[in-house]
Amino acid sequence: MMSELSRGWRWAGRYFLLGLVVMTGLGAIAQPGQVRVPPSRKPSILFILADDLGYGDLGCYGQTKIKTPNLDRMAAEGMRFRDFYAGSTVCAPSRCTLMTGLNTGHALIRGNALVALRPQDLTVAELLKQAGYHTGLIGKWGLGNENTTGVPQKKGFDEFLGYLDQVHAHDYYTDHLWRYDPRTSAKPGYDGQMTFPENQAGKQGLYMDDLFTSAALNFLRINKPDQFNNYRPFFLYLSYTIPHANNEEGQRTGNGMQVPTNVPYSDQPWPATEKNKAAMITRLDTYVGRLMDRLKDLKIDDSTIIFFTSDNGPHQEGGVDPKFFQSAGPLRGIKRDLYEGGIRVPLIVRWPGKIKEGTVSDRISAFWDFLPTAADIARVKAPAPLDGLSLLPALLGKPQTNQHDFLYWEFHERGFQQAVRMGDWKAVRPKVGAPLELYNLKTDEGEKQNVAVQNPEIVAKIEDYLKTARTESDQWPVKPAKPMAAKKAEEK
Repeated sequence: MMSELSRGWRWAGRYFLLGLVVMTGLGAIAQPGQVRVPPSRKPSILFILADDLGYGDLGCYGQTKIKTPNLDRMAAEGMRFRDFYAGSTVCAPSRCTLMTGLNTGHALIRGNALVALRPQDLTVAELLKQAGYHTGLIGKWGLGNENTTGVPQKKGFDEFLGYLDQVHAHDYYTDHLWRYDPRTSAKPGYDGQMTFPENQAGKQGLYMDDLFTSAALNFLRINKPDQFNNYRPFFLYLSYTIPHANNEEGQRTGNGMQVPTNVPYSDQPWPATEKNKAAMITRLDTYVGRLMDRLKDLKIDDSTIIFFTSDNGPHQEGGVDPKFFQSAGPLRGIKRDLYEGGIRVPLIVRWPGKIKEGTVSDRISAFWDFLPTAADIARVKAPAPLDGLSLLPALLGKPQTNQHDFLYWEFHERGFQQAVRMGDWKAVRPKVGAPLELYNLKTDEGEKQNVAVQNPEIVAKIEDYLKTARTESDQWPVKPAKPMAAKKAEEK
């Protein structure tokens, strides 16, 4: 695998020497040498998001077959959360909650239709940019296509390279991506395409997640905060597409798990799809290791906080069986379910010298907590109202008295479903008008026994909450856009 990775990075390096390094400006390179950031200076933030990675897909969360040594090391050097939730059970609404601090009962985007963020939808990137951060997005966006109000450069990102549309993001060997940087644009606000001849006419010469890693490594080098002059921290949102399936490739060949090589699993007696899935996850793990090493090489390790998580639970697309690796761990359900396996995901946070090594948190939290956490890190006031609460006290090992009374989800692609987490209790309404199912996660983490009948007072409390849990939206329910509706595997 390493030779294939090296080849991808060499290809990617060619583009960044010709384009992206110029885009970000060579003048931003910091002075060499170890200089510890004074406490008064704001730390940089690196947020790494996987796509369809399950709760049980990492070694530090119980995986025994897929190798993830770098993410396991990250957990050993930081904090691992056991009760952390994605914003939704599919990508676009989940990413919307991450960016806006609002759950799917209040956020604009509540499903995988082509809906763009509006000017009034404040994102974490806009907040951090106002706080003096240099902001970058590399990878998958999904919150606004070209010529809309939701493109990244209109939502707080100084630089962008990646996919705007979540269907385009299925293709790991696309022949073009979108890019934006005002310092090299032909005119203000210009956003254009970056093309890859080696992927044209069906060729597969450049793997996009390899490219994203090279872009991220360059971003860290070029935007390293200058310790001596005008110190400016960065916020990099690195949004990988691994291990999402290429659904269209899966329909065509039966194997939608696109990866340059299935090393180190080539000799395993597994189906080809499962070898590829495992290789994708280990490849992602290698990326994370390279990023952590780059932070150390740049002497900004202790002034950068890293988050790693996934946008929803494991999928069953592209020919894979999520049960093969027990990708949901002990949890019930997968992507497109509001049971735990569809929405509970890994969260690892590392900040040397600030977060105690090897800690495990049982704090119940979700994607919408990231915006207030980032605001707390940047020492700026978060907007109100929000559904999220800052995790910073918990990360730093300080007392944190404010807890979520409820976490709420709604999902519109299978009619209308709702879910609530209240302490140890989890409620699911599988369809409109159906009675609530109730599970005690303390004793039944796999949601096997519905105990609603035995606990009418708990059901009544959650039903009262549901009366005020959401606001009506003129956007939802909506029919998925034609590109999404055409992908039958996406709707399974």
